[in-house]
Amino acid sequence: MTNVEHIGIAVRDLAASNQLFAKLLNVAPYKHETVEAEGVETSFFEVNQTKIELLQATRADSPIAKFIEKRGEGIHHLAFEVTDIKAEMQRLQGEGFVLLNPEPKRGADNKWVCFLHPKGTNGVLVELCQQIVAPI
Repeated sequence: MTNVEHIGIAVRDLAASNQLFAKLLNVAPYKHETVEAEGVETSFFEVNQTKIELLQATRADSPIAKFIEKRGEGIHHLAFEVTDIKAEMQRLQGEGFVLLNPEPKRGADNKWVCFLHPKGTNGVLVELCQQIVAPI
């Protein structure tokens, strides 16, 4: 893992949250994106090298909708950048971590992603991210 790639925050109202975080961080979001496969709409903010991803559910059965229903709005996941997601997935699985997806999948912000089960990471949903430069 090379660094914290972003912090994901689950929100009920993306437009209102965009306004709030724009005031808080004093920058506008640099990217809006919908990830149909995950049932989520996202916005990204960046301050220096710190990224914040706001996530709003686009359907009731999405992981974000379920998270908000159970826990309310708030920090959803911590994402780490990796240089070789498949190798890192294999290493972490060998260390006993449980992967929530057996293969990397396309996520927001042009990334390959994989999530680790929070039961093995002190209750924190961890995401691995690798910039997409070529098919895996």
